Amino acid sequence: MHYLRGFFLVDISHRLIDISYRRMYEELNAKNEEFEKILIKLRGDESLSTKNIISVDDMTVDDIKLIFRITMPFKEEFIHRPQKKIPILKGKSIINFFVEDSTRTKVSFELAGKNLSADTINISKSGSSMSKKGETLNDTARTLQSMQADCIILRHYAAGASRLISTQITAPVINAGDGWHEHPTQALLDAYTICDVLGTCIDKKIVIVGDILHSRVAGSLMRILTKLKARVIISGPPTMIPVHAEEVFGVEYDPDLDHAIRDADVIYALRIQLERAASAYIPTVREYSKRYCINMARLRLAKKDAMVMHPGPINREVDLSTEVMESRQSYVEEQVTNGYALRMALLYLLIQPTPESVDKITKIRPSRKVLDKLQKKEKDRGNVVSSQKYFDGSAEQVY
Repeated sequence: MHYLRGFFLVDISHRLIDISYRRMYEELNAKNEEFEKILIKLRGDESLSTKNIISVDDMTVDDIKLIFRITMPFKEEFIHRPQKKIPILKGKSIINFFVEDSTRTKVSFELAGKNLSADTINISKSGSSMSKKGETLNDTARTLQSMQADCIILRHYAAGASRLISTQITAPVINAGDGWHEHPTQALLDAYTICDVLGTCIDKKIVIVGDILHSRVAGSLMRILTKLKARVIISGPPTMIPVHAEEVFGVEYDPDLDHAIRDADVIYALRIQLERAASAYIPTVREYSKRYCINMARLRLAKKDAMVMHPGPINREVDLSTEVMESRQSYVEEQVTNGYALRMALLYLLIQPTPESVDKITKIRPSRKVLDKLQKKEKDRGNVVSSQKYFDGSAEQVY
């Protein structure tokens, strides 16, 4: 088990969670403050700068810091409770729309929504009108929008699908993986896991090995790690490396894994995407495993306490050896736990407005029906009121 945490053991300027928030959290916990109030106080009046989580590029470093800060109490307290239920999203509805199969991502989002008391609905391609009735993704998205969903989580085999539907609906959209493109929540939980153990990503040597070309996880992971100032090295067969990856993502490429892995702080192994015809890019799976499988001999080339990570599912003896997978340096199960906590934090931040946002909502323009009622009430009092008074937001009450 890995209980040594590094978030607060590094230079203050490198921390992704300010020490003052950590102290606030500990003080509130010591006072047995209600969990919902802890979240509100840790959040303050901050909100994410983006309505949707489509790409890591959409998020600022401050957004990442806020997500990590709110993940902290979910990880350290909430998930260990015997009763994992709070009404913070009661009355909200979340739709998990997974056109591709998923275990970890789908289950963690479903659990996260239910634990926050949101109504969570699961839709698959085979269970929707897209499968046999020919409905387009756009039309399906608009149908869901008409049902007033508060958040839509989409996994799709086509790159850009989440971006497309985010332009058609007003509810927040979370990209749970789109083709070979990105998987931003996986990158967030991976970065959180690294910072939770090592304290920071800054100047850490992180080696990503495997099928980079077909991996949406790699697409988001390279983006977030370079954004957090890590030194990122990718390794794998040249046929599995995207063209111009070094220039586009700001990473280094080393085809020799034994050389790349020396003195690494983190080794992140990827699965060969056989379902995306990745086997055509290598001579044989056996040949690949000889050169790129992370075994104990290779692990000894890295730093003594180097972290070993994998997004799952794992092909044992191809991506990771069983010995490495079950060693104390494996953080694969920790990633799953952190993903569960982080997705709760993300749903809370996207769906639940800040007090400042609530103030804005109360000043929205009333409908014609409401306006007529307000004007009639003023007329009964003997006052003549211009409708502009209500439409400029100066009405004191909305009935």
